[in-house]
Amino acid sequence: MRALRTRTLSIVICTGMFLAACEREKRDFRPDPVTEESQEKTALVSISPGASPPRQEVSGKARAFEGNAYHLNQGKRLYAWFNCNGCHANGGGSSGPPLMDDRWIYGSSLENIVQTIREGRPNGMPSFRGKIPDDQIWELAVYVRSMSGLEPKAAAPGRNDDMHPHPSENRMPPSPPVQGGSPSPSALAPQ
Repeated sequence: MRALRTRTLSIVICTGMFLAACEREKRDFRPDPVTEESQEKTALVSISPGASPPRQEVSGKARAFEGNAYHLNQGKRLYAWFNCNGCHANGGGSSGPPLMDDRWIYGSSLENIVQTIREGRPNGMPSFRGKIPDDQIWELAVYVRSMSGLEPKAAAPGRNDDMHPHPSENRMPPSPPVQGGSPSPSALAPQ
């Protein structure tokens, strides 16, 4: 009887630990509607009149999106859906600037990128204010930021299969074993 209780208790503890380990990141399944948006006041330059630096006010919403694999993958999906690759290609740039390098015209912080998507910029970047829900703008921004390696590699989405130079390995014809070479020491050991 005691062994049964111990076994049951250990199963309950293991199940609890397993379920606790499954929560990789927090997700909100009901994003805010289009009419609600975070308020970001970012500075594009570090100079300002007077002795104090430029005044910035950020909402802190970036912490929920940075390094979050779910939001990065959603941003990748939205990047294709909203045809961002029409101007920026797959991050290498076309009629719009490239997003894969380390040169950011309007700042590389997540708040700056959100402002660029929301407000638009001169010479071609349209404003998406009121057209895309706020959470989706943040997801797009975090994905754009990941293209230049500014997000953790473990969370960043991988390359699409159609962008690889050859089909995936499971679709390649089997290759014959390579002849030659030296046998491993375990193969020479007496059986």
